This record gives sequence, C-alpha cells and structure tokens, in this order.
Amino acid sequence: MKVQVQMGIGRLLACLAFVLLPDAAALASPTAEDLAAAYRLTVRPQLHPPPDEVRYYAAHALLMLQGAGIELQEPQYLLVVDRSRRVQMILVYWISLADEPRLIGASPVSTGSTGRYDHFETPIGVFEHSVSDGDFRAEGTKNEFGIRGYGRKGMRVYDFGWQVALRGWGRGGQSPMRLQMHATDPDFLEPRLGRVDSKGCVRIPATLNAFLDRFGVLDADYEAAEQAGEPMWVLSSARNPASGAGRWLVILDSERVARPSWASAAR
Repeated sequence: MKVQVQMGIGRLLACLAFVLLPDAAALASPTAEDLAAAYRLTVRPQLHPPPDEVRYYAAHALLMLQGAGIELQEPQYLLVVDRSRRVQMILVYWISLADEPRLIGASPVSTGSTGRYDHFETPIGVFEHSVSDGDFRAEGTKNEFGIRGYGRKGMRVYDFGWQVALRGWGRGGQSPMRLQMHATDPDFLEPRLGRVDSKGCVRIPATLNAFLDRFGVLDADYEAAEQAGEPMWVLSSARNPASGAGRWLVILDSERVARPSWASAAR
C-alpha cells in the first residue's frame, strides 16, 4: 500500500528538515502523517501490500493483542512481523483507536532459519519493548567470518528479552532464546532480507533501524523512564520522538502457500 499524503510545500520542507537536519529535535513532535512521508523518503527497501492485506495484518495483530489481555488505551504505533517464509515482512502501523489502522510503511525482514545449529524458529506472539530488557548499540565489529551481525557501528539493537522458541536443529524441542530486532551486515546479509536467514531474531533494514530510532516509534517505556529522571543512554541525542510512541511487537505467521507478488522488494 502506498500511503497518500497531501501537504503543501512548507509542510514538506518541514518533514524533510526533521528527517535530514541535525537540529531536528527542536521541531514539534512529528505526526503519523509526517512519519508516513519520512518512511517513503528514507527507508529502503520497501514493500507495498495492497489495502486488503494491510487490513488483514492489522486485524490479526489486534486480535493477538486482545488474546494476550492487552487493551490499547491511547493512540500509538505498533510493529507487526509476518514470519511466513513466503512473506518475511514488517509493517509499521499507527493505531488511532477512533479510525482504521493506518500503515506508515512496510519492508522486508529476515526471521529464523531452521536446520542449522543454534538457529531457532522466531516465536509467534506479542512482545513488549521494555527498559527491563535493555537495548544497546552495535559496535560494528566483525566476527571470524567477516560479518557484522548487528550492522554498522551505532545501530540500535531492540531487545525483547528471553523467549521460549522452537530449536531448529538436532531433536528440536523448545528452549529459551534472546529475541532481538536489529540491523545486519550491510554487505553480505542485508541484501538477503526477504528470506528466512537469521538465528531467530528479526533482522531489519538499516534505514528502518534508523527511522525507528530517530522517531522513537517503539520507545514509550524508554521515554517514560527518561522523563522520570532515569538516564537512558541508548536513546539518540538527535532523536525527534513522535507523539504516540508504542511498545508492542506482534509476530505472526500468515502460513502462505505461495509468495505474493507484492512481497518482493525493489532495491
């Protein structure tokens, strides 16, 4: 789905300013309209699911929240991942409560690839982004294979704590794994987004990582702690938090039997 945004020259320039300029934090909190425009301008690659798919994923995610006993009390952003090996997509939604959920943007991801040692099937469920788990930033160092697993230095690693997941090797079964959402090696692994490829975490494009970080899309708990006087070193000094920061990541599986045409990204 391509979100249609109508704005004058002045508003477009303001949008570009808080995306590109270092003094962006001085501007007012960006709105959902602003974020939709910023996503189109800055996040690559993108996917464009049609309107019926956008409604399907939003409805499925909201039902999962309800099933987990979570009732959204105020408008906020919500992240939804389809781990289906034939989709591999993340969607950023604005949930206004009064109106139909609005898609801010969608991009390819990589979730857990089974069949290899120490690889898990990415768990399905509703996961809270909380300060109790502790995000950190990538050091940008390479492993013995020359891979920067968390991407370039400074990329944010979103941590959702220990979760029980299905082991993808040996006799299978379940055991704990650390569920994270993060960028990946820009040279070797980012071009592979859109296929199952991770050890169980959710790999996202570096530009999406920067987008989520800059606008605090999932930082409700972190911003609340900061405002309460608890220093949150992981928050970017250049951030421009959007109104209505969220805290929930929903991972589902659409169980597709074929890859939809819209699930292949142009890079």
